[in-house]
Amino acid sequence: MRAHRHLALLAIGVFFSSEALAQIGTHTTSAGPASNSWSVSIIADGYVVPHAEFLVSPIIAANRDWLHLEARYNDEDQSTGSLWVGNNFSGGRKLTWEVTPMIGGVFGSTTGIAPGFLASLSYKKFSLSSSGEYVFDIKHRNGSFFYSWPQLTYAPTKWLRAGLVAQRTKAYHSILDTQRGLLVGFNYKKFEFTTYVFNLGWTQPTLIFEGGVSF
Repeated sequence: MRAHRHLALLAIGVFFSSEALAQIGTHTTSAGPASNSWSVSIIADGYVVPHAEFLVSPIIAANRDWLHLEARYNDEDQSTGSLWVGNNFSGGRKLTWEVTPMIGGVFGSTTGIAPGFLASLSYKKFSLSSSGEYVFDIKHRNGSFFYSWPQLTYAPTKWLRAGLVAQRTKAYHSILDTQRGLLVGFNYKKFEFTTYVFNLGWTQPTLIFEGGVSF
């Protein structure tokens, strides 16, 4: 009952924060600018984790105007899927921002309800973005957890970006609660490819190879 009360309070908070953002201005999988037509992105992350099997986590996101829809697999946990719905907000000129509060259902090895968000802040060639969620595990009382993926990037050209990244995840296990790393990414037309290296210098590195297409 206590977890349900906390969930209700968080849902109310997401609702009122959405109303407040709507008054300020009209992530990532990034939500992008508002549009009356659908935009879709497909991303697949391949995890090379020390002493573990290779793991693939696909994410499909669709946006139309304020509406954000998303489906994930192997993201919150292995053999676990999640479905999301959110509300897109964006604003700014030189300093631009995008925020998408969301609510999701999680099912599989982990089953629960998850309020979450996508957010980004950009200025010239710099970009700060983050995704996060809190999963309320309804099968195991002590199984609830917080997940996040913040990253800071610099793009010297339109096709190249590099930066810092961190994450907290349950999809695979590491001796570090919060993992830190570096990233380098390339864009070509509708395609993008990013390599992440986590835990370098702390323990045996974890590699993530990410490929995506948007249309």
